[in-house]
Amino acid sequence: MNLLKEADDEDLKYDFRFLTEEDAKKRDENTFWFKVGDILNFDPKKSFELHKFLVNNNLNSDFAGECLFRLSQVIYEERLINYYLEEDQELDKVLNIFIRVNSGGTQLSYSDLLLSIATAQWDKRDAREEIIKFVDEINNIGGGFAFNKDFVLKTCLVLCDFSDIRFKVDNFNAQNMAIIQNNWDKIKESIRTSVELINTFGFDYQTLTSNNAIIPIAYYLYKKGVNSSFVTSVNFRDEREKIKKWLHIVLLKQIFGGQSDNILRIIRDIIRDKLNGFPVEIMKQRLKGTTKSLDFAEDEIENLLEYEYGKRYTFLVLALLYPTLDYSNLFHQDHIHHKSFFTSREKLLKLGVKPEDIDFCLENYNKIPNLQLLEGNINMSKSAKSFMEWFDETYKDDIAKNQYKELHYLNGLDLSIANFKDFFCKRKEMMKNKLIQILMF
Repeated sequence: MNLLKEADDEDLKYDFRFLTEEDAKKRDENTFWFKVGDILNFDPKKSFELHKFLVNNNLNSDFAGECLFRLSQVIYEERLINYYLEEDQELDKVLNIFIRVNSGGTQLSYSDLLLSIATAQWDKRDAREEIIKFVDEINNIGGGFAFNKDFVLKTCLVLCDFSDIRFKVDNFNAQNMAIIQNNWDKIKESIRTSVELINTFGFDYQTLTSNNAIIPIAYYLYKKGVNSSFVTSVNFRDEREKIKKWLHIVLLKQIFGGQSDNILRIIRDIIRDKLNGFPVEIMKQRLKGTTKSLDFAEDEIENLLEYEYGKRYTFLVLALLYPTLDYSNLFHQDHIHHKSFFTSREKLLKLGVKPEDIDFCLENYNKIPNLQLLEGNINMSKSAKSFMEWFDETYKDDIAKNQYKELHYLNGLDLSIANFKDFFCKRKEMMKNKLIQILMF
């Protein structure tokens, strides 16, 4: 906002208006402008400074003086408070207002305030201490996770079968909090077992792309009444495999993205009535034709193989392609043909790559058809060697070589980097066919 003096042939005109500094600079050289913020440069106890400013800038009209003195009065003398009367008594609105007003102080999230409400409602335990301690516990499982208070509070709402599972104050009333408190030990066990389970699938904070995807698993274990033996007992092997496949699918389809409350309710209703086995097929039928469908089209499957090394969903695709690996061991995403060979056109030409194939190599070497899951210690030994050199050094007999090729989709392929394009295209087709078998069930 600027106070302007506009000069013309007849007289002086003054205007008090909103302008950006950039706009003011664009005005002609006879224009004088005053930024409203400059009023803070004057001492309110020394009114002669305003007079001096007006005189020095030839602002000798009554209007200019009135504008400047009025501005000073509003800034320094009048204690004006702007307010809006919120007549709605809904506590959620109160909390949101508090969060906005308090943004300049100690940062508090909505879940912090909900946790405070829960703490006030629990009479046998300290809800804040219990939940924060439990979050730390599950985040330390395996390679580590990134769960938070929101996840635990939301899971409590789902597991206790409350009809409304929205993250709002009304759902954390005294009655609901009493139910959660009374079932807290069982809730913790179900969540902990779920995290231990997905850890055996190879997931950690980097590869679990949606924490909410764990909630249906926890609900299934909660209603089924099983303990941590579910993770290792041979009696639950088939159920574990179903859950593993389902988890990969829902994460790849991103069905828990955005507002996930509705999909959580739908899946919860299905599970509640089908506790004799994790009901993947029923979920698929129930969600068919919706925006949360679990169906894959062939072109979708082909697009999955476009994910690149280290990206968010790459592990999910590779883990589907390597279903027999023991993920209690550390596995790396490894380039079959090392990325160091793809740093320049000249290097590829020296390696025997055809000139017409070089652009293809540079565009595709980082994608899944050139990746494999390899145990960490084996991957370290592979380093930046050429694949053929490392392969012949590591696997001496034909049986070992054939087993490796079978596991890593390498049967019948030319493994020299000179024929990278042919290798990539054929391995991509093998991987695609495998994914079709897995996903188009």
